[in-house]
Amino acid sequence: MIVPRSAAPAPARHKTVVIADDSAVVRGLFARWLGEAGNAHVVAVAGDGETALAHAARFKPDVLILDLDMPGLDAASALPRILRESPQTSVLLAATLNEHNTRLALECMTKGAMDVVSKPPSRTGMTLSLDFRSEFLLKLGNIAQPEPAPERSPDPGQGQAGLRALVWATPRYLLIGASTGGPRAVARVLFDIGDALADITTLVVQHMPPLFTASFAEQVTSQVGAPAREPCDGERLARGVVYIAPGGRHLGIDRRLGHLVARVDDGPPVNFCRPAVDVLFNDAARHLGAAALGLVLTGMGSDGTEGAAALRQAGAAVIAQDERSSTIWGMPGSVVRARHASAVTPLDEIGGAIRALLRGGSPA
Repeated sequence: MIVPRSAAPAPARHKTVVIADDSAVVRGLFARWLGEAGNAHVVAVAGDGETALAHAARFKPDVLILDLDMPGLDAASALPRILRESPQTSVLLAATLNEHNTRLALECMTKGAMDVVSKPPSRTGMTLSLDFRSEFLLKLGNIAQPEPAPERSPDPGQGQAGLRALVWATPRYLLIGASTGGPRAVARVLFDIGDALADITTLVVQHMPPLFTASFAEQVTSQVGAPAREPCDGERLARGVVYIAPGGRHLGIDRRLGHLVARVDDGPPVNFCRPAVDVLFNDAARHLGAAALGLVLTGMGSDGTEGAAALRQAGAAVIAQDERSSTIWGMPGSVVRARHASAVTPLDEIGGAIRALLRGGSPA
């Protein structure tokens, strides 16, 4: 008689990676780091944009590391074609960040790049910096697409059975938190809300370093049509404006001389983040109550969960992006599992749901 063995879990498949960089030194360095990490397999390297495109079409890699400054076909032009050839490929941008490259990186992230890793300005710095190596490996690991999950019955933590009932009210303030994959998601939501943004004050915490957030605000203004900017501490909050948390600084809300104002400070990181979503959400719960609407979009970690609890306790609604449409379902997933979400919604439906709320309708 043959005794059946219990099924052992299949070993995790190494992620396939294409490295596209015009420097042979950088290509070799990235390949060595990935080899030493042991969880990725470099299937090809490219020194220009056209070759990167050809490798994407041939290998359909899990991850493509794309240098912003490529000869011939640049990253902004190559990226949409790469994603058309291989839609499941996650693209990690790599660049020495200056004002020009920051704008280019943001443009690429709104076109589908997942994240950006900032190269040290010198090859010596790149070779010797343990912080850069750690950041590179962490970001690459975070954006690598997981294996497709088998079909299953709805999880009550994600379906309506796991949501706390709420009577939806027309909000006057929209508070958005996002991280990895956020620039594209935030822009999509704001674009879909459209001219209804004029009826609301919007505050955004997007996990970004300095340089990026000012350019992100300019990009939002250009793409969405609503005025967007980094606020100053003590600036009175105005309806119709999108306020972007300055990179490296917290954005909150305060009441001074009878007016609601932006609170911008250099307080310690919260959830290892500055700016932190929890800072904004907790302030909003204190000063806005049910006049607020929280939105937690794609991102790694759990920033926003504690603040979402405070918002719900204050009578405000919180929408979480669903798992399927998220680059990383860390932040919104944490809110859902903690049962602080009023709704779990695909990215392409969030803007319309908020627009309906602002027009006095229902989000669903």
